[in-house]
Parts: sequence; structure tokens; C-alpha cells
Amino acid sequence: MSRLPTHSLGNSGLGYTLVICQRRTVSSIGDKNTNLTPQLSSHLAGWSYKELYELSVKDPETFWGSIAKERLTWNKPFDQVRDCEITSGKINWFLGGQLNVSVNCLDVHVAKHPDRVALVWERDEPGTEVKVTYRELLETTCRLANTLKRHGVNKGDRVAIYMPVSPIAVAAMLACARIGAVHTVVFAGFSSEALAGRIQDAQCKAVITCNQGVRGGRFIDLKPTVDAAVKNCPTVQHVFVAQRTANPTPMGKLDIPLEEAMASESAQCAPEPMGSEEMLFMLHTSGSTGKPKGIVHTQAGYLLYAALTHQYVFDYHPGDVFGCVADIGWVTGHSYVVYGPLCNGATTVLFESTPVYPDPGRYWETVQRLGINQFYGAPTAIRLLLKYEESWVKKYDRSSLKTLGSVGEPINHEAWEWFYNVVGDGRCPLVDTWWQTETGGVCIAPRPAEEGAEIVPAMAMRPFFGIQPVLMEEKGKPISGNDVSGALCIGQPWPGMARTIFGDHKRFVDAYFKPYPGHYFTGDGAYRSKEGYYQITGRMDDVINISGHRLGTAEIEDALDEHPAVPETAVIGISHDIKGEVPFAFVVLKEDPSLNHTAVVKELRGLVATKIAKYAVPDHFLVVKRLPKTRSGKIMRRILRKVAMEQTGDLGDVSTLDDPSVVTEIIKAHAQYKSLTSQNKS
Repeated sequence: MSRLPTHSLGNSGLGYTLVICQRRTVSSIGDKNTNLTPQLSSHLAGWSYKELYELSVKDPETFWGSIAKERLTWNKPFDQVRDCEITSGKINWFLGGQLNVSVNCLDVHVAKHPDRVALVWERDEPGTEVKVTYRELLETTCRLANTLKRHGVNKGDRVAIYMPVSPIAVAAMLACARIGAVHTVVFAGFSSEALAGRIQDAQCKAVITCNQGVRGGRFIDLKPTVDAAVKNCPTVQHVFVAQRTANPTPMGKLDIPLEEAMASESAQCAPEPMGSEEMLFMLHTSGSTGKPKGIVHTQAGYLLYAALTHQYVFDYHPGDVFGCVADIGWVTGHSYVVYGPLCNGATTVLFESTPVYPDPGRYWETVQRLGINQFYGAPTAIRLLLKYEESWVKKYDRSSLKTLGSVGEPINHEAWEWFYNVVGDGRCPLVDTWWQTETGGVCIAPRPAEEGAEIVPAMAMRPFFGIQPVLMEEKGKPISGNDVSGALCIGQPWPGMARTIFGDHKRFVDAYFKPYPGHYFTGDGAYRSKEGYYQITGRMDDVINISGHRLGTAEIEDALDEHPAVPETAVIGISHDIKGEVPFAFVVLKEDPSLNHTAVVKELRGLVATKIAKYAVPDHFLVVKRLPKTRSGKIMRRILRKVAMEQTGDLGDVSTLDDPSVVTEIIKAHAQYKSLTSQNKS
């Protein structure tokens, strides 16, 4: 293998060697065992998929207990498999047990194969990937953990991580886990206000960031965003700054150069034994109310569920190169870039770039160069890429691929067929996975299943072990039989599920367990086919899915409503060819003849970008005189959705509106808006 000059995790002097990965061909992979009968534990050896699934829902204690004993390395064994009371949101697994997540992700593998590659950092520029072994990642994690401890970060303290996808970001997550601190990763595209809100909610003691990010050939300043955020965050005592680029960044009194501080620390750090139900991390997700909620995941149950789903949904085998192209700022990055793969001793790819940099062949060139075996991405990227010539795919050797995966939103048929036939040459199972930040890992997917079981295009299909889907009617009764639709609930707890909303358990119970007592309510609707398979039909609340990222419409409305000329707004989601959904904003302006509507809309765009992120900015702004409201003052959003989607032929019942003539006004305003935008395009 040829050696290139030594580079660090980000030109930072840590001495990781940059090497060109050997491309693995089908012949070097060999005929691996692809039998889908899982060997979950010695107690369950030889059981069929059907038998295992039945046991997992009928006797979860035996099922999960036997797996947790063997698959996780414990400081102290657990003495009770579970203690759950779902109605009150009380969820406890593996009680009495103690372990450390970083030990399960690093030390156990270093003991067996220290030079196995843990991370392949696919940096922005193709061909500059960095490989990090398990030994190197453990040493970096320990140095970072010791740095945190030296600066007063202790067990239970919260640490915000605002970093691009990189080995140092993964080490930051694992360093927190090693010392018992709680990490909250904030997507490095969020604005300073959104970052500050999350730091304040979690009451973070420290922030770990980079000077800049690199994406799509551009440098993105991160440190100034953090500087602006921490001005309003009195709990933050230190900001650790890693150098992703050689560009200098001004340092203030809170700031500590991370690599310099780590260089003087020991490469060994004793792991903190953690109770199974102590916090591992929190991750903020959008709700249907304005304030993002800090979803809490704990130690043992989350790790076990992430590792098990990683292995069996994607048919992962030792030696595979697992390529999940999600950002670590989202739960997919937590479960299937970091914790699941590393717990299984896998080689996991960190993708820093974009699907179209430097050209639309980037994903497939990466697959060829790194020999990726499982490729897990979002439908929004697939929809973007299928608009280009197939030659961008076909020119690269994709024979290493064994499984394709889709995540973030239901995949449409056109994207599914293109992904399966063009990318996978019709030979790789395509798993359309359904899950959420709150579920911790995949809950419904075509695999695992009996050997040779069918996969229906664009359908999540089969519940994972321990997941008992229930469809509910509006009055709260379960719907029996097949070929039916309803609200998707899950009938019993599973180890990977969230435990609470940080600082607000009542909100947790109200959101997930109150709507359908005795069940976890997903917020999604679903269809159960004649064969008993599940298809997700979309959100049932005021949450929209932009490029696979959930965003509450109330969050956008809160940002818009801060404009002095805007007394009221309503935001809804409408479908979009590439992004899945985009926000459409209906805006009421103050009656002021001097107001320049175009200027106000421009200011509103800036407000949303500043308060939340650029991706949250509505694609459409329609200025209206008033909004359709019921007599009790509730905005009737379904009417706005019909207008925006140009489906005004069937508006349904409008008798509850305070003044039904408002509908005609809005339809007229929308027609003028459409006419104006089409003129501007031509």
C-alpha cells in the first residue's frame, strides 16, 4: 500500500497517516455467508427469523437478556432485564448493570485486532481519504477525554459538539462516553441562535468545535458561529477548538486549542463505569411546537439496539466497509456512522463532502475507491442524482456493494427503482428503513427476514425484533386485519427507545404516550398491506421532512413572527421532487401602505436562516390578508395545504371556519403569485 505524506485528523498534528485505501473487488471479499438466520446469542442459535421475532415480542426478557449478556462487555452484570410502564413513559432496561460504551466500541476491538481500520474519513477532496485504526482512535479518544477532565468536565456534565463529520468529532463523542459526560451534537449547519438554544436547553459546560468545515470545495466558518452562540450561554466554561484547516481563527478567553491541549495528555484514560440507564447523549429534534426537544438516550439499551440493527438490517459481516453518508449531527450518524458500526468492530466511512462534488459521480467513485459493501443514504440525494445521466453511475465499479439502504423519509418508487436497478444493478437488497431520533435505531425494514423473502419496492415492510407495530383509529382503538391504514404506534417498549425529553418528562409523556395510552405514538401514519407489510404514509402532525430532516412548522413560524411587520404566519409542507417536502409560508403583513412586500420577504428569508438554518427557509412566501381560522381561533392548515398544492377542487368541510370567504381570498392571492413566478421564470 503506498504511503503519502502524514496528515492529521484535520491538519492538526495528531499524526494520522493519510493512505490510499486498497479497492476491494468481489473476489477479495469472497463468498461470504449471507444466510439471514441470525446467530443472536448462543441461547438462540439455530432459531429461524420467525421464531426469533415471536420470542422477541412474547418473551422480551429472555430474548434481550440473552443477547445483552453476550454481546456487550459489562463491568457489572445486570440483574433485571427490564422494568417498564409505558403509559407513564417509564422505560428501564438491564437494571443493575454497569458498562462503558467507549470500551464496547474501542477497547474490546483493540484487544483483538488493534490495527483494524475503524474509520475511513472520506474528506471533501476525492482521493484524500484518511484511515484511522481502532488503536489510533482509542488513543485519540483517551487524550481528548483527559483534556476534558483536566478542564473540569465530569460525569453527568453536558458537552455540545458543533463539528463537521471527522475522526476528531467521533473521538469527541466517544471521549464524552468514556468519562460519563453527556454529548449533544448540533448539526454544523445550524445558526448561532439555534446552537445557543440547544446549548442553553442542555446547560452545556463546554463546547467542542472546529475553526472551519470543508464541504463542496468551500470553507465554512464554524468558530464565529460558536462565538456568537456562547455570548448568550453563561453555563459554557470552555470552547475547545480543533483545526480542520490551516486558516487562523481568533481565539478568546474561553477558547482552548484542542490539538495542543491533547498533545500533552496521556493516551490512556480509565473508563467510567456507567449504569445502564444513565444518560449517554441527547439530540434535539423538532416537535410540532416551536421549541426543539432534547431527546435522551441512555447507555446499554441504545448501544445494543444500534449494534444489532446495524448487523442484521444491513447484513453486515466482519471485514465489510460500511458506508453511511449521514452527518453525525443527525441520529442516523449517531447510530449508523458511530455507535452501531464501532460496537460491531466494523470499518465505517465518514463522508465529509456532498453527493455532487466535484461531480454527480462522487458517491459511486467513493464506493469504487473505498470498496464500500453497504451504502446507506437519503432519498433526497437519490432524487437529486437520478436527474443526471446514468453514465455518472455506470462509469464506476460498484461490484463491492452488497446492500443498499434508504433513510430519513419514505422513498418514492422512481427513486427506489433507480437506486436498485442503476446503482445496485438489480442484485443488492435495498432496505427502506423506517425509524426516528426517538427510536434509537431501525424499527421497520425489509431485513432481517427468512432467507429469500421478498422485498416490495418503496416499502419498509417488516418490524425488527422486539418491535410490535399497531395501527390505531382516531378514537384510540387498534385496527385489526390487513389492507388497512391508521396511526402508527408501537405496542411495547424496546431497548433502543428514548427515555425522556431532557428537563421535561411531562412533554415526553404527552407527545408519545398520551395520544394512545399503552402505546408509543410515532406521529406517523402507516398502511398495512394485504400481506401484512407496513408502508409509512407520512407525518400526522405539523412536522415536515426536508431532505430527510424533521422540522416543526411552529419553529419556522416562531422565527417569521419575530419580524415587526408580521403579526401572523402559517407554514405548511408541500411535496418537492428532490427534497421530499419544502416549507410554504403564508404571511399576514401589518396594514401599512409604506411596506415593501418584496423587501419584507427578503428579510423573512434572512430571519429563518439566522434563527434556524438555511435549509429551513421556505421555498414559497405568499402574502395574504388573513388566515383561515375556526371559530375557536385555530388555523385550518389543511385548507392552506390544498391551496399550496393546487387541489382546491376538494377543500372538504369549511363550515367550521369563522369566515369561509377567506378561502376565496387566499386562492386568488395564490393564483396571482403563481402567475408572477412563472413570468419571472420566463
